[in-house]
Amino acid sequence: MFINSSLEINTEIWLRRRFQTENNGVPSHQGEFPSSSSTSEDWRRRILIPTILAGVACGGFGLVSKYRKLHGPANISATYATNFAIVTGCYCGAREFVTATHKTGPEDLLNYAIAGFGTGAILGHLHVDFTALKLRYKLPHISESMFDKSGSLKLLEWSPIQVLDEEALAAKLAREEKLYGQRKTLSKEES
Repeated sequence: MFINSSLEINTEIWLRRRFQTENNGVPSHQGEFPSSSSTSEDWRRRILIPTILAGVACGGFGLVSKYRKLHGPANISATYATNFAIVTGCYCGAREFVTATHKTGPEDLLNYAIAGFGTGAILGHLHVDFTALKLRYKLPHISESMFDKSGSLKLLEWSPIQVLDEEALAAKLAREEKLYGQRKTLSKEES
């Protein structure tokens, strides 16, 4: 009980200080959050700027990437920048959505965690869907190479496991018996 009330008091003090500094030193009413107009004007700072910075940083990382020789520095930089800007924009937007729905302060750690999990789940699901669409056209070709005409799995030609017909099996057994006989004679000579 004591810890809970202490935490509430510290949170309230922190929120007052936070909103006083956001309102240029003008004290806000106790327990009142900033108006929606001031938060909507601040979206550039919380969403747009981190997204642009992430895109620029990953574009720079693309210039030193090991794949730049394969795809070209311009293509790989643009790909890295675009992908990371999309992820950062989704994360920042989700964080702002969670902040608005929870009606908590902008620095609540729970908002960051929920936004991260939600963004990862949504983008991961989209990636799986995209991959499934790309593989749909290749899947019939893969299944033809994996199954024989009877529908059973077909072993690859380079596989160490081979199904031998009767003649090949008889030749293999003859070789093994010959090698076994040679090994037996060598062991008798050594002893």
